[in-house]
Parts: sequence; C-alpha cells; structure tokens
Amino acid sequence: MPELYHASLRPNGVRRLSAMIIAGVMVMAVMMLAPRSASADTPWLNVSEGRYASFSVPAAYVQANMGQVSQIMVEGNFGPSTTWTEFGLTRRGDVWSGTLGPLKPGLYYYQVTGDDTKSLKDPTNSTSVASKPLWSTFFVPGDSARLLVDAPAGQGGKVDTLTYRTKNEERSALVWTPPGYSAKGGKPYPVLFLQSGMDRSATDWLDLGRAKQILDNLSADGAIKPMVVVITDGRGPDDDKELKDLRKAVGDAYRVHRGREHQAIAGVAEGGSQALRAALTGPGGFAYAGSFSGLLTELAGGRPGPAPAPGVKLVRLYTGNVTDPAYNATNRLTKALDRARVRYEFDGVNPDGGANWTAWQENLIDFVPRLFRKVSDHGPSAGHGPLKGEFAPPPPGTTPTPFVKDGFVTFETTTDFKDVQHLTVWANIAPGGSWLRVPMSRDGDRWRVTVGPLEPWFYYYRWIVDRVGVKDASNPTKITSEPAWSSFFIPGERARLLSDVPAGQGGKVESLTYRSNVANADRTALVWTPPGYDPNRAEPYPVLYLQHGSGQNYTDWTEMGRAKQILDHQFLDGDLVPMVVVMGNGNSSNFNKELLENIVPAARACYHIASDPSRQALAGLSMGGGQAIGVLKAYPGQFASIAAFSAGFGSGTGVDVAAINSKTKLFRVYVGDVTDFVYPSFMAGLTTMNNLGVHYEFDGVTPGPHGWDVWQKNLVDLAPRLFKG
Repeated sequence: MPELYHASLRPNGVRRLSAMIIAGVMVMAVMMLAPRSASADTPWLNVSEGRYASFSVPAAYVQANMGQVSQIMVEGNFGPSTTWTEFGLTRRGDVWSGTLGPLKPGLYYYQVTGDDTKSLKDPTNSTSVASKPLWSTFFVPGDSARLLVDAPAGQGGKVDTLTYRTKNEERSALVWTPPGYSAKGGKPYPVLFLQSGMDRSATDWLDLGRAKQILDNLSADGAIKPMVVVITDGRGPDDDKELKDLRKAVGDAYRVHRGREHQAIAGVAEGGSQALRAALTGPGGFAYAGSFSGLLTELAGGRPGPAPAPGVKLVRLYTGNVTDPAYNATNRLTKALDRARVRYEFDGVNPDGGANWTAWQENLIDFVPRLFRKVSDHGPSAGHGPLKGEFAPPPPGTTPTPFVKDGFVTFETTTDFKDVQHLTVWANIAPGGSWLRVPMSRDGDRWRVTVGPLEPWFYYYRWIVDRVGVKDASNPTKITSEPAWSSFFIPGERARLLSDVPAGQGGKVESLTYRSNVANADRTALVWTPPGYDPNRAEPYPVLYLQHGSGQNYTDWTEMGRAKQILDHQFLDGDLVPMVVVMGNGNSSNFNKELLENIVPAARACYHIASDPSRQALAGLSMGGGQAIGVLKAYPGQFASIAAFSAGFGSGTGVDVAAINSKTKLFRVYVGDVTDFVYPSFMAGLTTMNNLGVHYEFDGVTPGPHGWDVWQKNLVDLAPRLFKG
C-alpha cells in the first residue's frame, strides 16, 4: 500500500549489470524520483521516454497560494477508461512528489488540488484549456496516438473564428479549413458541423479533442475528402432557426456546398443528440450524422422506411463502455431505430472508453474519413463489441460491496456519509497497481461510482471521507494490519494463480504460536503446508520462511499477498516442490535473533521440516527483504536460497563475499519499476554487489509500484525456483 510499506526475475544463471549500465539507470532514477528544488522555474511535470509522469510541486508555492494543506492531489484523466481521478503526492523535503505510469499514449489534462477544495494551475506548464483555466495538458507520444501529434509546420490547415447573429444575439464558431483552401476559385468544399454539447466549449474540441491535429493528419494521409469543419459550443445550435442561421453564415463566409448531400453534422453527448435530430427529423437535414456518446433514446417524428429520410447517406452511432451515460441511451436508441426500420451503423462499444475526450478523439478519427465519399467498411472499429443490454447495478442499498460485473466495479457507501462534502474510493487501479482515488457521486443518501474495466486481479480499497481513510463496513473482507482496507477479486486467466482452488484441493494454513525472547511475549506465525502433507514421511520437507514489510504483520502474505492461492495453484500445476512455508512476525528489534532463536525452532518443533541449509530458504518484501539480506550478510550459508522483493542490498562494509558466493545456491533480487520508491536504493545496491563481486540474479524490474501487485508476481516467480537441482 502506498505510504506504509518501505522496504525481479528468471534464468538460473547469474546475471549482473555492468557498472556502466547501473550508472545510467541510476541517473534515470534520480531524474525521475529525486525531489526537485522549489525553484519557481523548475517544471512540475516531467514525462520520461518510458511514459512515466513525475510530478514535483514546490511546497513553498503551495503554501503561498493555498495556505497550509494536509494533502496535495494531481487531478486528471488518469483512471480506467481515462476517467477523472486523483493521484496523491507525498511530501518529501520541500516538494510534494509522485510518479505515475506507464501511461498509454495520448493527451492528458490535470490540475493541482489541496485538501479537496483548493485548486491551482501548474504555472510551469505553458499549455492551457480555454474553458478550464486551471487545467494544463501534456501529450504522451506513441503509435496509437500518431494522429494526435502536431502536423509539421506549414503543412496543416487553419482555424479561424466565425462570428454570426442568431435570435438577436451574436455567436461565434471555430472553422477549420484544409491545407490549400482558397476563398476564391475552384469547386466548393463539403462541410461538417461539429457540436460540442452542453457545458462544453467549442475550444474544447481543439484543446482536449485535438481536432485540428486529427484533421491535419488525416488530410496529410489522404484519408479524408477535403472539407471545411465548423465547430460550435455547447449553447447550440439546437433548433432549426439557430442551425439555419449558422449554415447561412458559413455559406456566406466560406466556399462550401450549401446542399444537404454535401453537409454532415456530428457532436458529443447532447451535441450528438442534436446531430441526430437535425439529420433525422429536421427540415433540410444533413446527408451524414454522427453521435458520439449521444443521449437520444427515441425518435420524435422519425420516418420509418429503408432510410431515415430522403437523402440521408450515413447515420453512425458511437458509445463508450458502461461508464458512459450514453451506453444505456444507445441501447434504447438502436431498438427505436430498429422498430422504425431506420438504417444506421454502430461503431460498437468502445471497451476502454467512457464519456470523455479520449473516446471522442477516436470517434472523430473513425467518422470523418466516411464523409462525402464511398467507403467499403461499415462495421465497428477493431476491438469494439456489441451492446449487451442495459447496464443496471442493483438498486441502492441492495448492492453487494462492491458489485462486480464483466470487469466493471460499482462501489456504494452506506447512508453514514450523507452529510460529507468529498468522498472518493482509493484503490490499486492505476497502471501497474499504483493507487488512484476515484470521486464518488451522491445517489440519495449514499455515494456511488462505477469504475472499469479492470483487468482480472486482486484489488484493495478504502473510502477517503473528507480526507480521512474509512473502511467499507459493508465489505466483510479484512486486512488485519490495515483495518481501513477492504478487498475484492476479479476472476480471469491473468489472475488464475490468485484465485481460490476448488474446495479440498489446496494446502492448509495454520497458526503457530511461539515464545519470543526478543519481544518477551507470545507471538504468532502462519504456516502453509502442501496438499497431502505427511508429518511422518521419511524425508523432511524443505521450508521457505516468508517475511512481510514494515507496517505489516504475519497475516499480510495470506490476506493481501494471496500466498495460499499462489502456492496451492503452483503445487496442483506441478510447478512447486512440496514445501512448508512459514510466515512469521518480522516486527522485531533484532530480527536475526527472532528468526534463528524463535521462529525457526518453533517451526521445526511443530512441522516436519529440514534443518539442512540447502533445504531452507528465506525471502521477504521491503523491510522483510532487507531482513533477508541482513541474514545473508550475517550468516552466509544458513539459508542456501535468499530472495528480496523491493529492498536494497545496503552497505558492502564487512560483507564476506567468498562465503556468500560459496554457500548460497540462489540469491535472487526483485524490484518494481520507477514508481517503486526503493528503486534508486535498489539500483545502488546492484552497483555495490557488482563492485564486491557478489553473485546474484536479477532479471529486470517487475512492472508496478511498491505494492502487492508487484510482490505477488515476485512470489509467483520465486516459489517454483526453490529446492530444485
């Protein structure tokens, strides 16, 4: 979990990184993770080539502009389906900092917020969003976002402002003209009217929708017919009069066709509904219509027949997944169109998009090449699926907590929080298993939100209620060492090793009570024994001592690490040497003594396990990994197999390298990516081991942060390697 846990992966041969490579990696780690100075001109945001976004917000600037705050969030479209979420920063010295990623290629927007209510713009980011003065943007390049990049200078179209009058008031629209457009001479151009929807500005199509870049790049690729594109804001046009006035103004100011067969209309949300009405029921109509997350559900006055109306060539519908309010609306509209025998195309359900600009960028990219020419492909976009009926979580007060369906998770609070001001669900749903807070919305006396799609895996969460962590009391799962957390599981092949095996087929987990001469108290360990464990067999079982991290306890490897499920599956798959796994209490002032004088003797007294060093292994995460390395240094050869997850090697002073190398059969180290805050110290430890000549195995980072998503994968990798050969 994010702030509490302090201190990865294949072949049997020894792998070392050269000092030169390590030095390069360390430079990258320092650039990405080291707190930056509070200088006013130091960028708050840096994005690496690996698509990690590192934020460093000077505490002095926060203090001067917000006053004293207890927390700082970067709010942005970082969540599943690129939904708006909160990413918490940690105070380190004179900056609030944090690293998030890897992010998918695309455009991101964000603002900085303190204590839920005090927001400010990043003054070091020159980008802006006209309709949202506190927002900044950044672009993450990649092949999937190729059409969102700026066209080379001088090769794109132009965007101008058109002012016109309607209903005795002055309005304006933005107009994109293609490269080579001339107001005089030649054939007129077809025209697309692009609506922005309620509460959105025409400029949003440029600042957030990347409409100019999309149109420029499609034009440069020869993928669209040259056209003029008119972009309007959320105020309209929404009726025949306004639309007529706008079309006339465009016809007067630009060299465009005035006939419907050369005119198209599309829009987002309410703008998509307006587009459909204009094409299907409005006099004069349009030959092409696109609805991007449109909310229209019925046709008023629509004509039944083989086409929506004479002259209409294309009606194409777009929707995101169940997090898009248009999902259910689109389901109802398709049924209404089918009943009326109106011909339309459906782009399919975007599995990774909601009602946001990331999805609408994709809609525009798909829609515009279909206009004013013949196309052969009339089906859904690649990877898009069918509508599966309306999405309807159980009524408030009846929802299992959380409600999980097809990878989408609906969280709901009790009525205990009806009077709070700000409530989020904090969970490991960011890339690699990092933590994001998803704002919840009031639903009567409760708060609700649907998040997804989430990949099959094990997840944990808690409510953040007016900046205080609170457990979901309706969820019976528990984490002993962290009472505010709850968990849930999304099944699937990716998470198979974390799922429960069929009843009666797995091993057993039992409690072992022992006396600690360090703590001067009785303590407890948990012990996993494999299926068919026989205390009377001739040969004792090999044993793995598996340690937890700081702020945790002996229960965490079963409650959070899914150790039982992992070991059960690997045993049943035939990948695991039958062994006993002892998960002891590592919270000790003298771990070496606690382990060797208390945990190990107690385990040997109660279980048929080996004392031969070659049949003993010691591993741990974070603090527990550091403890395992400490035992390796102090007692080389006592455990022939040693592994450390997200822990650095530490000092090389006094290390008996010859003894470690000759007596240790396996020394394997793991770490998360640059979002794991021990990454720099881990990499420094590799340099130390290289300089000393310590033999170790390291097969690269495990994608993810300093958290259970990484450590579960580390155990999955380690356990089958033990006690073989």
